[in-house]
Amino acid sequence: MREIVFDTETTGLDVMTGDRIVEIGCVELINHLPTENNFHVYINPERDMPEEAFRVHGLSEEFLSDKPKFAQIAKDFHEFIKDTVLIAHNASFDVKFLNWELDKAGFPKIDNDLVIDTLAMARQRFPAGPNNLDVLCSRFGIDNSKRTLHGALLDSEILADVYLELIGGRQTSFMLSSDQQSDSGGMEGSTGERKPARQRPVALSSRLTEAEIEAHRAFLGEIKGESIWSGYLPQTTEPQPSES
Repeated sequence: MREIVFDTETTGLDVMTGDRIVEIGCVELINHLPTENNFHVYINPERDMPEEAFRVHGLSEEFLSDKPKFAQIAKDFHEFIKDTVLIAHNASFDVKFLNWELDKAGFPKIDNDLVIDTLAMARQRFPAGPNNLDVLCSRFGIDNSKRTLHGALLDSEILADVYLELIGGRQTSFMLSSDQQSDSGGMEGSTGERKPARQRPVALSSRLTEAEIEAHRAFLGEIKGESIWSGYLPQTTEPQPSES
């Protein structure tokens, strides 16, 4: 199964007022594991860089001036993400910008049915919040020490780890406890079959009273033919001498 974790950096918050994408970072996952087949590009937004945006990602107008325009990278980007599940944090923001750019360049927009929003997943799991990327890294013990500024590729790599934790960790196909892994020789070579549930060494004593047992026995006696419930009635045993 192929998935792509992605992030964008922009000149601002609203594509409808002229803000543009300046960086795209994508991390490919196959069966939830990174492949190192990444897509990363800086983009000339063809406009100035507001100071507040520069403070977020550190990408200056001068640095971006010789980078390709979106139309020049649109084909490669579209081929990389085509027909693939896309994962982003606060995905609606990134998808809105990408769809505007893709449409302008003459390419199909991203299908929302293929988009997974890790922010929505985190809010469902941690409704009290907050659920920004840094907080989620702290919760899951993920190293984000290199994240001094926002960067699309670095944030995608970090988000890939967060996403795997949100869906159950790196052993999502098996969900084995440590003792189960050691019993089966670890993940490698395992068939993936679940072991039978452990049984109590001593069965719990029945909470039914004698009157309830006899009433149930009498009810079963009225049923024609053999009843499977008869096998669940407590067995009559002879009184045993006290150990005291």
